[in-house]
Amino acid sequence: MKISRGFASDNNAGVHPEILKAIAEVNQGHVIAYGDDPYTAQAIDKFKEHFGNDIDVYFVFNGTAANVLGITALTRSFNSIICSDLAHLHVDECGAPEKYTGCKLLTVPSPDGKLTVGGIQGHLHGFDFEHHAQPKVVSITQATEMGTVYRPEEIREIADLVHSYNMYLHMDGARLSNAAVSLSCGFRDITVDCGVDVLSFGGTKNGMMFGEAIVFFNKNLTGNFKYIRKQGMQLGSKMRFISAQFNALLSNDLWRRNAKHSNDMAKYLEEKVKHIPKIKITQPVEANAVFAILPAESIPELQKQFFFYVWDETTSEVRWMTSFDTTKEDIDRFAQTLENILGERS
Repeated sequence: MKISRGFASDNNAGVHPEILKAIAEVNQGHVIAYGDDPYTAQAIDKFKEHFGNDIDVYFVFNGTAANVLGITALTRSFNSIICSDLAHLHVDECGAPEKYTGCKLLTVPSPDGKLTVGGIQGHLHGFDFEHHAQPKVVSITQATEMGTVYRPEEIREIADLVHSYNMYLHMDGARLSNAAVSLSCGFRDITVDCGVDVLSFGGTKNGMMFGEAIVFFNKNLTGNFKYIRKQGMQLGSKMRFISAQFNALLSNDLWRRNAKHSNDMAKYLEEKVKHIPKIKITQPVEANAVFAILPAESIPELQKQFFFYVWDETTSEVRWMTSFDTTKEDIDRFAQTLENILGERS
């Protein structure tokens, strides 16, 4: 079997060796199931080291569950959820938010993936009017679907607006590690310290095999959450194998090392291709994504050798993602292939 690395998604990467080692190390003997094991307790303590003690943490299998169940804890079916028109909630979760929460999604056009106070305000009306879905949650993504990053002051401004309407701020942090590295900060600085109420914390895109975490910064919201997780089919019996991965990821700066490498590789990829006349970089490269427009006829030929996704077929915009295991050699080969296809020489 040919082993290769493409640029489609950090989900396509393998598992970091330190994560695999952590899984193997807990694969000994019996422990109590469903999270009542010492490894899960240790993992929760790791989260508290990064986010503070006054939190509740629940592990689930995947990001869709983290988003949907986290928001379920905040809403009733007559509520609405405000998000970017590019948000994973809206575009890539197959209607799961609507199905499981019963809520209406209200989207805001966001060319760079980022919500603004002005964009959100357009949906802040109809309160206490029974004919109107009641706005209750604003959901932002960090780093965004366009690879851009919210600054702490931008998050705080949104949080202040949301809370002034007695609403909640949810953050889809599937790539929170990449955002923190981009901003040279810790997790707290762009979550709880900025007013985020509930966080979906991603591990899979940063070197884990599987597993995400739902972190509640307002513990008053979690009274019934263990039942919500169970009904949502996300209570893992052998939870130690999720917890062990988080123990490794949140120790010895592994989360930071992995994210820094993938971010650095995205910048390297940008440098290698931006000089090519027929290539147009469309978004600031702030995390581990490069968005570019290239001639439509070149895309199928390039995809034969390197797997990646077309983001917008109408404009021939593509998305190239880097991962913790992307190498400069991968990028050099990719850039050279691209130049050959386009008939360019550096």
